[in-house]
Amino acid sequence: MNSMFQKIKMRLASEYKYLTAVNSSDRPWEMPVAASLSMGLPLLISVHFDHLNYGLASCLGGMIFLYLPSTPMYHRMTTLMTCSFGMITCYSLGILCQFNPQLMVLSLSIIAMVVSMACRFFMLPPPGSLFFIMAASIGMYTSVDVLQVPFVIGLMTLGCVLALAVAFVYSLYILRIRPASPIPTIQKPNFDFVIFDSVIIGFTVGISLLLAITLELPRPYWVPISCLAVLQGVTVRAGWNSQLQRILGSCLGLFFSWFLLTLSLGQLSICFVMMGLSFIIETLAVRHFGLAVVFLTPLTIFLAEATRFGLDDPFVVIRSRVTDTLLGSMIGVVCGLCLHSEKFRTVVGHQMRKLVPGRF
Repeated sequence: MNSMFQKIKMRLASEYKYLTAVNSSDRPWEMPVAASLSMGLPLLISVHFDHLNYGLASCLGGMIFLYLPSTPMYHRMTTLMTCSFGMITCYSLGILCQFNPQLMVLSLSIIAMVVSMACRFFMLPPPGSLFFIMAASIGMYTSVDVLQVPFVIGLMTLGCVLALAVAFVYSLYILRIRPASPIPTIQKPNFDFVIFDSVIIGFTVGISLLLAITLELPRPYWVPISCLAVLQGVTVRAGWNSQLQRILGSCLGLFFSWFLLTLSLGQLSICFVMMGLSFIIETLAVRHFGLAVVFLTPLTIFLAEATRFGLDDPFVVIRSRVTDTLLGSMIGVVCGLCLHSEKFRTVVGHQMRKLVPGRF
């Protein structure tokens, strides 16, 4: 009995040490500043013209700064321009799908599938496909008139352009004081990693949205986002550790979100809060994932709810977010277990390979 108790105690101590470990980072402090400017400048401009809702659409485009690699200038800008095109495309497809709700589930499944394949093929580092799917999901539930579609997509595009400008200026500065990292070599595509996983992820993301719609949840777009966030882990150990950190961080983040929602924040205050959250997230993300999630949770809520501050009960907003997160996370966990099951991969993968033409 004592031996079993000692093993449990040692295992808990090991897990606690693993979860509370803070990683070292050589990320320059200028990077979080530039990231907060990429998201914050569209908001500040929109507040100047008293249209915060316009800034929130552009703010989504500003997220592409987070994909900036530490490579030479030409590779940095090429990568960001490609990511910008992908973000604009995903958001545009999401906006267009709202006029035909029957296509939402199928469209999001295909978007998640194709984006996951592209991110895995080109080995795009975290956040990977997450923000592309977030843009598509939020776009599906952004209520606009059909004549406003080009205007709203233009706002997203301007946000991407502004982020590109910030990235260019930041790169000019940082490459003078830090050498560029070598461009990673794209390895030969692996069917299981690029194709099989992406198809299963796309199917699961679609199922999560379908279930959210069937249950008539008020904010169904958070369910596929939460589902995909769970599936970002690369290995079983890394996946378990990051998801446990994510759960604990989300719980603390929801309390923090509720506190912020109860404050009487004006439009300018909302801008500075979101910029501050972005700075803290980018500072902590490479050091401790769980701590970063504490601040990521209110930021994502602000992105979707900022224009409704004072109109909805903060408790109702947080309760809805908890429900969406739990549902999406449970679906993601089930899919993750399937992806890590050798039997599932063998049976389903064999059938999937039969659909691939021999010349490929």
